[in-house]
Amino acid sequence: MTAFNKITETSSLHDNLESLSTKELLHKINEEDQKVALAVQRVIPQIEKLVEQLVARFEKGGRLFYIGAGTSGRLGVLDASEIPPTFGMPYDRVIGLIAGGDVAIRKAVEFAEDNTLQAWKDLNVYGINKNDVVVGIAASGTTPYVLGGIEDAKKNGLLTAGITNNPGSPLATHADIAIAVDVGPEFVTGSTRMKSGTSQKMVLNMISTALMIRIGRIKGNKMVDMQLSNKKLVDRGTRYLIEALGLEYEVAEAALKKFGSVRAAIENLKDNG
Repeated sequence: MTAFNKITETSSLHDNLESLSTKELLHKINEEDQKVALAVQRVIPQIEKLVEQLVARFEKGGRLFYIGAGTSGRLGVLDASEIPPTFGMPYDRVIGLIAGGDVAIRKAVEFAEDNTLQAWKDLNVYGINKNDVVVGIAASGTTPYVLGGIEDAKKNGLLTAGITNNPGSPLATHADIAIAVDVGPEFVTGSTRMKSGTSQKMVLNMISTALMIRIGRIKGNKMVDMQLSNKKLVDRGTRYLIEALGLEYEVAEAALKKFGSVRAAIENLKDNG
């Protein structure tokens, strides 16, 4: 492995943490967190490149796969799981895979991340093909599960990207598109669930949201394809219709329930005058 500066393991800029008051701890954590958005801003060109490539592949029926372990894997699963309710997309268009399987979402699975062959096996369960995109997520940029999956995906002609917090890491080097977010040392040395994890969540939000907007799943600034899976979302959708069409609440709610989505209600009501 080529030597690189492992920023995620460098010593915290703060020390003697156990001697600090709760207020001091919270202010210092917040001080570090304020650096994250600026670090993400610096990699927007790379995020843009990935989204543009994703749009082209999605229009051909392609899918987005996230692969990761631990916190990184959980964040990928989280982002993927929110696509159907938020944007009304089928559950199998954005898919999050975590080393150790779904049980690892709640409970660490020992040594699961050390298997270099498992990610490709996990991906092949979905009949992966050249229209799909594989995004590896690993703060360290060295997780064997992620690196193995990225390398196998590339060998099989898939576009790959890597989200890491160590520029120059193997993940940043091997992925076709490197999104290397340098957030600096963690508040607690090596605890990448903190700033690194926050940056990964921000990047994933940007990727999936921009992708969904670009493929037409938002109208104006509204989630017109969201699933109406609870009273809160039915109320939200009803208010969208009131704003769009000037209806009374009861009429808008009835239309929403009849047509099943904000988009369908707007299109049908406009067509009918």
